[in-house]
Order: sequence, then structure tokens, then C-alpha cells
Amino acid sequence: MSIGGIEGIPGVGGFTPFVPPTVPATPAVGGAPSVGGVGGTGGPDFGELVLDGLDRLDGVQRTADQLSVQAATGDLQNIHDYTIAATQAAVTTQVTVAVRNKAVEAFTEIMRMQV
Repeated sequence: MSIGGIEGIPGVGGFTPFVPPTVPATPAVGGAPSVGGVGGTGGPDFGELVLDGLDRLDGVQRTADQLSVQAATGDLQNIHDYTIAATQAAVTTQVTVAVRNKAVEAFTEIMRMQV
């Protein structure tokens, strides 16, 4: 059995690391280049993404609630459906809370900046 050295690691021993392509600058309203969100790139804005994520979270939780009622009343044929839905709802809620915490942390950090 042979174990390769650091030559097999990208960026070491002659390999070049993967560099993602850069986003070309697109002219904004005033003719100044803009990269990313500001300047009308045609993609959904941040508020729409947040509302869509909250709607999906609500849907996942409603599904888990419906399956829990069916499991409690004996109408659910496969109990693993409820287990999967409950776990999915819990994980989705944890991710949503983590994103919210990071957003609040970023906002707080921005408010601490000196102008």
C-alpha cells in the first residue's frame, strides 16, 4: 500500500489550485460598474429570499404537524414518514435560527463601525 505525499494536494507540487471565475462588472444606472446585488442584476432581492425561506420553513413545520396528528390518531401507515418530517422540521428551524443570528451579528457589527 502506498500513500502519496503532498504532491497530490492541489496547489502543491506542480498542481495549480482551482480559482473560481470572477463575476464581470456590469454597468449600473449611473454607468458605474457594479458587482453583485446592487445595480439591478435581475435576480431576486434579499427580502424575497428571506420571505421564501420562511414560507418553506412554515410548510415543513405544517407537514410535520399534520403527520404527527395522523401518527397520534393511528391514521398514519408508515411512522417513519413522521420521523423524517419531524427531523427535517427541526433541522430547518435550526438553520433558520443560525442564519438569523448571523444576520443580527452582522448588523450589530456594521452599527459599531466608525463613519
